[in-house]
Amino acid sequence: MIAGEIAAGLSARLAATVAAAWTGLVRRWRARSLRERIAAALSTEVERRRLFSWGAVCFGGGILLFFQVDAPSRTAALALAAALVLAARLAWTRSMAAGIALCALACAAAGFAAGAVRQASVAAPVLSEPASGLVAGYVESLEARPAGVRLVLRIHAHDLPVVGAGTFRARVTVRGERGVGLAPGDWIAARARLLPPPEAVRPGGYDFAKEAYFRGIGAVGGLSGRVDTAPPPEPPDLGLALAARLDAARNAVTARIAETVGGQPGAVAAALVTGKRGLIAEETNEVLRAAGVYHIVSISGLHMVLAAGTVFFGLRALLAAIPVLALTLPIKKIAALAAIAAGAVYCVFSGSAVATERALIMTTIVFGAILVDRPALSMRNLALAALIVLAREPEALVGPSFQMSFSAVAGLIAGAEWQAARERRPGPPPGRVGRIARAGWGVIAGIVGTTLIATAATGPFAAFHFQIANPYGVLGNVLALPLVTFLVMPAAVLGMALLPLGLDALPWHVMGAGVGQVIAFSEWVAGLPGAQVVVPAFGVGALSLLVAALLLATLCVSWLKLLALVPALAGLLLAASPERPDLYVDRDGRGVALRAADGRLVVLGDPGDFVLAQWLEADGDPRAPDDPSLARGVACDALACVATLPGLGPVSVVREPRAFAEDCSRAVVLVSRLTAPAWCAAPHLFGRERLEAGGAATLSFRDGAVAVETVRRTPETRPWLRRE
Repeated sequence: MIAGEIAAGLSARLAATVAAAWTGLVRRWRARSLRERIAAALSTEVERRRLFSWGAVCFGGGILLFFQVDAPSRTAALALAAALVLAARLAWTRSMAAGIALCALACAAAGFAAGAVRQASVAAPVLSEPASGLVAGYVESLEARPAGVRLVLRIHAHDLPVVGAGTFRARVTVRGERGVGLAPGDWIAARARLLPPPEAVRPGGYDFAKEAYFRGIGAVGGLSGRVDTAPPPEPPDLGLALAARLDAARNAVTARIAETVGGQPGAVAAALVTGKRGLIAEETNEVLRAAGVYHIVSISGLHMVLAAGTVFFGLRALLAAIPVLALTLPIKKIAALAAIAAGAVYCVFSGSAVATERALIMTTIVFGAILVDRPALSMRNLALAALIVLAREPEALVGPSFQMSFSAVAGLIAGAEWQAARERRPGPPPGRVGRIARAGWGVIAGIVGTTLIATAATGPFAAFHFQIANPYGVLGNVLALPLVTFLVMPAAVLGMALLPLGLDALPWHVMGAGVGQVIAFSEWVAGLPGAQVVVPAFGVGALSLLVAALLLATLCVSWLKLLALVPALAGLLLAASPERPDLYVDRDGRGVALRAADGRLVVLGDPGDFVLAQWLEADGDPRAPDDPSLARGVACDALACVATLPGLGPVSVVREPRAFAEDCSRAVVLVSRLTAPAWCAAPHLFGRERLEAGGAATLSFRDGAVAVETVRRTPETRPWLRRE
């Protein structure tokens, strides 16, 4: 019996050992199989030359890192990039994985250095505080607007408090008839009321101060009183003279189109040609946005393809019609050169926006491939365009124009590659009716498909930056894009060709008719229930996950693209349930928005319609700033405004110093544009000093703790927010 027990024990141990060994063997086999699958997928990515596109992603990652760190060093970044490039070259010969990793680090270091170089190169004087005084200088650019004109003024003489050295530039508005007769290049003198470029109204919100810094604009405001023109004390430099002439030509074409067509169709038609959008009324902008077709106003790929493509095919057909030239000259390459030149001229003439630059770069690469007898790889073109744009303007990476433009094109290229890879079964040749039906169906399917892809690719950025969604965007594009493609833009190309001859009136009228119909369609779509949905602002974490999903889905060609489902689902879950703050504090201390018991915001004080509209949009609240329900439960007098934050206590916005005596002792949160007394015992005090140091703020109360976020850092190292 003992022997039997021993045998049974040994058998059990043997069985357990065998089971453990088998389990380990299976695990190792599965792990080895997964590694092999991953290795095979990576080999496919390398063979399909996708690593270059990921290099552009790493370059962008370095730029993002630059904008997050304090006091970055461009010298160290450049040295690190050079060292990593050399290390990658040596490592690649021994291990491809090590070489790829080092190349990725090198690209990130190069992006970091590009951001540092750009930030240092655009440094210019900035107004340190609100001020008014006499200014004199050159009009760099001018844009007509419904209520006057907007100028960018290069100020040479002033008595304003500014910080920094170099050329001081301000963006100013001249209202009414006082701006009539002004032109780019004029020397003017007037009294100006200026402000520093405004900061974000909430943490994570749109920061105009940053955009103004990289544009070299140090103040914003208006000119009051009479605006005098006079001969300049010295001639303008060559760069200013050329820029002024170009802007004057753009304004002349804008006026010509707007006057010929008339109304809002004329304003939109002019913007499609010159990029000058100042004449478009805000109501028209809102209608186009609600219909999901506002992208047609941004000069980008469609416009560039029509401009350069018309030149290419037109010139090639013309040269081919002359046998001597067709047989002796490389007419295809000549036409490609002409198309590149036409695209460059159009890009400069329309203002060189990010989307236009990207379209020009891609168009140049495509036609350049013709010049060197090589095929153009679309995704590589996009990556190269991104690298060129980001090397020139690294700050564009964090703006909606770059993000939405490149994400849409990446999605469309990936969709085209998927479509090209599908097996097509040839059917019987259709008759005339069948061919027409097939062509019509192809156009409709193409518009619907591209709209769905572009909407999916740009949707996260639209929601993050603008807190809007357009459920009927597909319908709006199906109605508008055929008109834009086959009527509006061809008429625009013909109009520009006939403009020097003075025969451009008819094309502009045709273009205006098409634009008018686009606006009519947009008004109908915008009038549908739920045409524009306001969504709450979500955080950078959710956006990062959605961007990672987009990159995996578009840049990968192997089964690795299926991994995009993981960050996509995680990002959607985070975006669908954002943590909304309990309190918004105005950067000037004039008002507060707090979350009432019903979960909606109420407003204390007077933060201003613009600030309040931004808060409501970020909160996913469709109410207008003048909605009476925003004042529900708020008590205001000449001294202060008070409301109760559920579960915590009173919140006060102090207007007059006499209110401090009472509110400092009872308020949980006290906000004021005034300097609070040193004895003020409010637990969360936002007086003048704290708001000047931190800017706008949000407060979130969770589980007995409070999280405070501010626009400014402590200490502030970003030059567009420093005022000393």
